[in-house]
Order: sequence, then structure tokens, then C-alpha cells
Amino acid sequence: MSYVAPSEDWTSVPVETRFAVPEMHCAGCISKIERLLPEQAGIRTARVNFSAKTVSVAHRPDMAEPDLIRAFDAIGFEAQPLHGAAAVQRGATLKRLMRALAVAGFAAMNVMLLSVSVWSGAEGSARELFHWLSAIIALPAVAYAGRPFFASAWKALRAGTTNMDVPISIGVSLATLMSLYETATGGRHVWFDGALMLLAFLLAGRVLDEMMRGRAASGAETLVKRTAPGAMRLAEDGASQWVAADDLRPGDRVLVAAGERLAADGMIESGTSRFDLSLLTGESRPVTLGPGAAATAGTLNLDAPVTLRVTAVGEARAIAEIARLMESATQAKSAYVRIADRASRLYAPVVHLLAALTFAGWMIAGAGWHQSLLVAIAVLIITCPCALGLAVPVAQVVVCGAMMRSGLLVKNGSALERLAQADMALFDKTGTLTLGRPEPSGLNALDEQERAVARGLAMASRHPLAVALRQALGGAQVGPAVLDEIAEIPGEGVHARWQGKPVAMRRPTADELAAGPAVDDLTMTVALDLGGGRVHVIRFADAVRPDAARALAELRALGLPAAIMSGDRADAVAALAASLGVPGQGGMRPADKLARLEEEAAAGCKPLMVGDGLNDGPALAAAHVSMAPASASDVGQQAADIVFLGDSLIGVPRAIRAARASMRTVKENFGLAIGYNVLAVPLAIAGYVTPLVAAVAMSTSSLIVIANSLRLRWAVR
Repeated sequence: MSYVAPSEDWTSVPVETRFAVPEMHCAGCISKIERLLPEQAGIRTARVNFSAKTVSVAHRPDMAEPDLIRAFDAIGFEAQPLHGAAAVQRGATLKRLMRALAVAGFAAMNVMLLSVSVWSGAEGSARELFHWLSAIIALPAVAYAGRPFFASAWKALRAGTTNMDVPISIGVSLATLMSLYETATGGRHVWFDGALMLLAFLLAGRVLDEMMRGRAASGAETLVKRTAPGAMRLAEDGASQWVAADDLRPGDRVLVAAGERLAADGMIESGTSRFDLSLLTGESRPVTLGPGAAATAGTLNLDAPVTLRVTAVGEARAIAEIARLMESATQAKSAYVRIADRASRLYAPVVHLLAALTFAGWMIAGAGWHQSLLVAIAVLIITCPCALGLAVPVAQVVVCGAMMRSGLLVKNGSALERLAQADMALFDKTGTLTLGRPEPSGLNALDEQERAVARGLAMASRHPLAVALRQALGGAQVGPAVLDEIAEIPGEGVHARWQGKPVAMRRPTADELAAGPAVDDLTMTVALDLGGGRVHVIRFADAVRPDAARALAELRALGLPAAIMSGDRADAVAALAASLGVPGQGGMRPADKLARLEEEAAAGCKPLMVGDGLNDGPALAAAHVSMAPASASDVGQQAADIVFLGDSLIGVPRAIRAARASMRTVKENFGLAIGYNVLAVPLAIAGYVTPLVAAVAMSTSSLIVIANSLRLRWAVR
């Protein structure tokens, strides 16, 4: 959604420019940018992509980048020209946050160690020494680790606005300065450890958030990289020249050799070959395309050279459209923020307001500023959101560790919340419900010599069935036969001579197929021709994953009905769906899957998507929550929230049970943290709690939350 300034009179078509804005941290930042930026002269709309931390600005054509950067600065944000450097900027921001987290955590541990001596009864010069040592450690650490918050707060205040970092900065600064005052005047209590702990917990949350955003943004980038960097362009006189993909134009004729990926979408003018279309369909078996057929950028030409007439390049390519779908879907998913983040947006300002009212109340009651400030600081410390901040991340860390030991890799903690809410499961077919790799049958009928010949022929081809056969024979104690005159003929298989006799691995004839069991898919068979009428027909099948039926039954018991949506042939999907007892739909393209997910969401459902292929990337990103097997493509793994290892599907219901257990624990943690504040805050306001007792109470509440979360170590079963 974007905001449009109503007052500007636009007479020219606006130009759109994208900027990286790494300082966006919450929904308030999004609202502020989209509301205030269009109020700047020359800017019409501002549209935020929170996943990638970028802003698309529609502006007058006469505005240059420096003008737009000044407009961002006027509303309190630092913008950087994108120019393809978003990944570098994300990496730099993550490194800065991690360095700040390391400093805050290390300093907090050392200051707390020194505080133990004070709490144990150190008096006089010993206590003063420990306080000064704490100050020496804490002051530079707070100044360094607090920079992300201080800089953001200063920019907001300078622009006449506020954000979450303003109360955070006030609280940290107040606790640190008062502690320094107490140290200089020989006071009994200081609170450097509280300020450092608060910074450490807040920085940990931002590091996790930045890592999640980086994964989301890199998914679309990886997808586009699957296309070829260039192509061999043919001139009208027959000459050829290699050109970069960015230099191709619609109407160009290009030559695509066997083994090359396409750099652009186009129409085949001459030549026939088999293409790997898994990029769009998820189906691993190649498809034969000839003159007049459409071919898509990123697909692999397997057999023979073809001449292609380019129809779409750059952002107009189908693969770029998939990337846009993924980016858009990821942005939609960014509305799901962590429970702790949602609570902290209200918690932080309320806590600081409460501390300020406490100070004012004690001053009105006649206490001096020193006593009033001590009581206010006690309120601030005792209500420090450490326990509340730990409620979610500690539970996530514990359950994610338990899930990892069970072969379930959780990519971000918010996935557990969304997985616990899922009420239906949608599965891709090839590579998800099935293993996605052809497996040969009938090899036991071959003797040792025939196995050797079959392995030798399979090693001479890159055909998916030849690769599967080679892998199946690789474990046998039989080496490949020595073959002569090996030749692979497109569409005809591999031919050679063995011991002077012709042998081949080819398509079976109708008579050869009729001699065995009926075959539904002729492309999943090969004939091993050993000459002299000795022919073995080897059949391949894409095996269903182990425990698939059991996993689907457990999902139904958990209240998640399952269905199949696949890009594979409708008859193949129907057969698998019938065998597993679930509904299924085939022939679906990425946009079709995305539309189905949008329909389910509009109906109030929260679907779990389980897929593996490049074509599943947008659907995995758009689903309420998503999972992918470890065998999935890079894009599939990046788009998914959880990756399961091994061939079994039983990890899917196992993950759901663990996620529901973690959410129950998170709610218990919130109850403990809130209950602690309900009891402790009135005592602190009334002046019955010293800052030292407040610090101990705060730490105790955190330990209780941690202990409760440790029960999740046994949640995965």
C-alpha cells in the first residue's frame, strides 16, 4: 500500500527509483515513510518492501538521486541508491548489529560478574573500586552498542517525529548516567548491568530480524541468477557472436547448444530437442520441443542445438515474473511480526511513561529529586522487558535445537508461530510427496555382464534416466564394460559396440513393451539392447516418499486436511492422489498455485505449503507457513520457513506438534512475565523496592522464563 500526496499537480509521468533504507525496523517506520515521503516536493508515492528493506519512490523526472536522498533525510531516514548493491548493504548492516551485540553481551557478563561482589556485601573502597571498574567497562560499551538506537532516535527527533528507539535510548541513557552519578558520589547501587542487558536483548532481536530479511530478499535474487549470462546471437548473414543477456533484444535470433540454459524467452524456429522445464513445472522429466514451441529463460537444452527467436528479455521474462511473485509474496508475509515485537511497541512507551509519572508523583509528595529519581529508576529496571523479551526467543532457540536434532531446520523463529496456526496442508507432487528421482526396476533380471554393459552405456549419457540407472548400478561390485564407437543420437539413445557386437540403450519398441506389464508413461522406460534379440526393458518410477500415507494421516488427526497441487500431468497427479486418499490438481503453473493460496487465505484459511522446486518459490513465500525437503532447489530452500532432512515426510506432522508446544510455552512465558510485573510494579512505585532488589527481581523473572522454556527440549516426537 502506498500514500499519494493530494496537493501536487502532476503533469508528467513519474519516474520510479528504488532505494535501500536499512534503518527500517517496525511497522511504524513503514507507515512513516509511506505517509511523510509523498509530502516532500516532487514525490508522488512511496512503497516499502520491508522484506528487502527497500523503498520504491515515484517522483518527477527532473529529480536526481541527491534530491531524493535529501527527502529521506528530512523525515529522519538514511537512504542509499540501490544499484544492485542491496545484498552488500544488508550484509554490512548485519555485521554492524552483530558487532554491537557482541560488545553488549561481553560487557554485560563482565559487569554482572563484578556486581556479584557488591551484592555479596563488598563495602567501602572495595565497593567503590568495583563500581568504577563497572563504569570503565560499561560506558564505552553502552556508547558503542547503543549506536543503532541512539542514531535512529536522533534522526527521528531531528525530523520532528518519534520512533521506538527514542524511549529505548532515554531508558538506557538514564540508567547509565544515574549509575555514573552514584559511582562518582559513592552511592551504594549502580545499574550498568541493567542497561547493558537491555541493549543485548534488543540487539539480539534485531540481528535475528535482519537475518530473516536477508534470506527473504536473496530468494528472488538466486532465482534470476539461474538464467544463462548470455547467448550466441545470429546475424542475418549467418555470422554469430556471443552477447550478454542484457544486450539481447526481442526479435534477435540465438543459437542454443545442447547443455546450455536459455538466456531469454523465445520461440523455437528450427531444431528439435528435449528441455528440462522443472523451472516452471517442477517436473524433472524433460519435454520435447520443436519449431513453433515456446521456450523459457533458465530452462536447460538437453540434446540438440536449436535456433530461438527472442520474445522477452530482462524483467519481461517468465523467470523474472516468478521472482516478482516471490518478492511480492514475501512482502505480504512480512505482516507477521514476532509476538515480542508486537508487545514491545506498546510496552516500551508505557514503561517509560510509568517511570516518568512515578518521578513526578514522588516530587509532588515532597521527596527530593535524588530519591524520586531512584524510585523512578527502580520502576524502570523492575519493568525492564528482559523476561518479556526472553518469552519468545528462548522458547524458539530451545525448540529449534530439538527440531534440528530430529532433522528439522527452522530458518526463522516466527515460522513456529505461523506453523502452529496452520489449518490445512498443500503439497507439491514431484520431489515432495515423491522422491523426485526416477528409480529403475527389474535390474535383478540382468546378469553380471549385462549390468556392466548397462552401466557403460549409462555413463555415456546425461539423460535423467541414464543418470538414475548409473546411480542404481553404482553400488554393485561390477565396473562398466569397455565399449567402443560410443555415440549418443538425440531421440534415439546411446549406441556402441561391445566385444564387436552392437549394443544400445534406446527407446523400446511397441512389441518390446507389449511383452511386459502395461506402461502408463513411455518416457519412463528404456530398452537395453544387447544384440542378437536380447533386449531388457527397464522401467522407472518416481517412488513415493517413505511414510507419506502415515504423515498425511497424522496431519488429518492434527486438524490439517491435505491436498496436492502440482505442475505435473493431471493423470499422474490424480493417480498419486487416489493412492494417498487426498484431493489433487495437476497442470498448475506458479501463478496458479499462488492464486490458490490467495483464495484459501481470503476464505480465512492458514495453509501450510510443502514444495521443493524453483516453480514452488512464490507459493512457498506466499503461504502462511512453508516447508521444503533438503533435496529442494536453492530457491525452494530459501523461500521455505522450515527444511526437513531425509526422505521421510513424517517430519511435517512432527514439526507441527513441536510448533504448537512452543506456542503454548510462549503464552505461559508471557503469563509469567506479565504476572511478575503486576506484582512487582506497584511495590516499586510505592518505594518498597530498591534498585538493587529490582535488578535481582528482573533477573529472577528472566531465569523463570528460561527454565520454563527448557521443557521444550523434549517437545519433538
